Amino acid sequence: MKAVKLISVLMILFVITAGCKKEKGADAGSEFLIVASFYPVYIIAMNVADGIEGVKVVNMTPPFTGCLHDYSVTSKDIKNLENAGIFLINGAGMESFLDKIAAKYPGLKTAELSKGIPLIKNSEGANPHVWVSVSNTIIMVENCSKALSEADTKNAELYKKNAAKYIKELNDLKTEMDAGLSKYKGRKIITFHEAFPYFAKEYKFDIAAVIEREPGSEPSAKELAGTIDLVRKTKIKTLFAEPQYPSGSADAVARETGAKVYILDPAVTGDNDKEAYIKIMKKNLSVLVNAFGEK
Repeated sequence: MKAVKLISVLMILFVITAGCKKEKGADAGSEFLIVASFYPVYIIAMNVADGIEGVKVVNMTPPFTGCLHDYSVTSKDIKNLENAGIFLINGAGMESFLDKIAAKYPGLKTAELSKGIPLIKNSEGANPHVWVSVSNTIIMVENCSKALSEADTKNAELYKKNAAKYIKELNDLKTEMDAGLSKYKGRKIITFHEAFPYFAKEYKFDIAAVIEREPGSEPSAKELAGTIDLVRKTKIKTLFAEPQYPSGSADAVARETGAKVYILDPAVTGDNDKEAYIKIMKKNLSVLVNAFGEK
């Protein structure tokens, strides 16, 4: 009788223990968990890890967070990081919360995908929006492939194969965009947010002004008047706002000058689709060709 009770107790303990292990394994145990800091990094990781058995990719921040200005780490984020095989970040100052995470998890393997990309700097530091340039995104894919291959060696060849496939797609995209935008070199544009310097550099556009340097930071009346004056003097007819943020200031400038507002997407939000970045950039190409082609 005692033996039966003992066996019953052991079986219960086994079930409880197995259940706990299974719950943790859903994120880390039998899977290699890749945590991406935000949307552009997530899309890159989705492509490099695509179809690899036992590998899971999660976007740490909500799909409509946009850039990580003032983002606060949540308890769900902490759980993901505790189970992460690697944490992929953009770098270049984008993840302002990273110091707290590094202090809490000194053993967390982190890979900076912007490594090796020449950064555009201003008085406030480096501009982190490197992925808006297709050429830079190709470098980020290479960095992602290298980091994942080193962290999860058994799948190294699969990561490299996926990366090569995605890089080919990005090179095809770059060829298409180069052909479509080459004749517009030197065009002056005004943007709504400082997300496009790398894009402008790649296609040799001149960003004459930035209406709002940070989302939600409304320009002063003096700054707005200065932008209106600049548009009138230069006869710039194209203002570019972003789908993630209100375009009130851009609309105000447009009303005063007769310029037209177009929407350019910096690819910081979107669908959970591994082809999302390419689709967004192709749409941006169409918008730019339409904007510059109007009389």
